[in-house]
Amino acid sequence: MRVPLVDVGWDALSLVDAADERPLIERRAVVRDGFYEVQARTVIERVPQVAGIAQRWAVSPYRGCAHACRGCGARAGHRRLGLDAGPDFDTRIVVKPNAVDRLRAELARWDGQELAVGVSGDCYQVAERTYRLMPGVIAALGEAAVPFTVYTKSALVLRDAGLLARAGARVAVSIAFVDERIRRAVEPGAPGGQARLELVSALVEAGVDCRVLMAPVLPLLSDAADQLAATVRRVAAAGARAVEPVVLRLPPGTRQWYMEWLGQAHPHLVERYEELYDRAGMPSAGYEERITGQIAQLCGVYGMGCGPAPVERREPAAAQLALV
Repeated sequence: MRVPLVDVGWDALSLVDAADERPLIERRAVVRDGFYEVQARTVIERVPQVAGIAQRWAVSPYRGCAHACRGCGARAGHRRLGLDAGPDFDTRIVVKPNAVDRLRAELARWDGQELAVGVSGDCYQVAERTYRLMPGVIAALGEAAVPFTVYTKSALVLRDAGLLARAGARVAVSIAFVDERIRRAVEPGAPGGQARLELVSALVEAGVDCRVLMAPVLPLLSDAADQLAATVRRVAAAGARAVEPVVLRLPPGTRQWYMEWLGQAHPHLVERYEELYDRAGMPSAGYEERITGQIAQLCGVYGMGCGPAPVERREPAAAQLALV
C-alpha cells in the first residue's frame, strides 16, 4: 500500500492566519539561522512527470535551493508557501527537521518502489551542513532495502560516501554542460563543472555507483554537437558509469523565471523557445528525441550507458525483518 501524500505539511489556515498578511511559510515555520523549519506530515511525495527523471516518488529534506539554477523544475513549489518562484526559491530554504522520523514511519508501509532523493532542493546544499539530515535518510532507506538515487551537485555528498556505498545507493551528479560561461549565467550558486567532474571521480573511487544527470540541456545554448560531445567526453573521463540526459523543462513557475532571464540575456531566442515548448512546459518530441539520440550515440562511443538505470530489488536488513 502506498503512503497517502499531501503537498504541504500543515492544516488549513485558521481565521487568525487569514488576517495575517505574511507569507504562509512565515506564519507556520520556525525561522532559525535564516532557514525555515517546518514539521512535515509526510516526506514521500510524487515526482511531477515533467521532471524528466525515472523515479515517480521522492524524498526531499529541503525545499528550495541555494544553487539558484534558473531552469530548476521545482520552483513552483514555493508558490504554495506564499513565496515567489524566483529569488525566494534561491534564498528562503525550507527544512524538514523531522524528515528522518517521518521517512521511517512511511517506509514501514512502502511498497518498495524506487525513490529519488533531493528533487525539491539539492539534499547536499549548504543547509545540510547545519542539519545533517542525509545520514539518517540514507540509513533508513538502506535498512528498508528501498532502491534510491541521490541527485546532487554538491561535493558535500562525499562526507556520506561510505554510507551510500553500503546502502547500495546510486548518486547522480548533475552536469549538463562544461562551458563555464553558461554555468555562471544559469547556475550561479552551483559548483563549477570541473569541480563536479572531480566529484564524480571521487565517488567512483569511493565505491559509489555514480552516474551523471546531463540536465538540463538548454535549447540553442548548450545543445550544439560540439558542446554535447565535450560534455560526454569529460564525463566519461571522470569515470561515470552512465549518463541520463534530460532536455530543459519549463513548467509553470520555472517558465516565467527562466524566460525573464532569457529575454534579458538572449532576447533573439525568446520567440524560438515559445515555438519549441508547449503549455505544460515540455519541449517538442522531435527536438528531444534528436538531442537524447545524439547523447546516446556519444555514450556508446565512450562505453557508457545512457538513460535510466534498471531498478534492483533488495531484501530488507535483518534488523527490520525482526520488527515485522
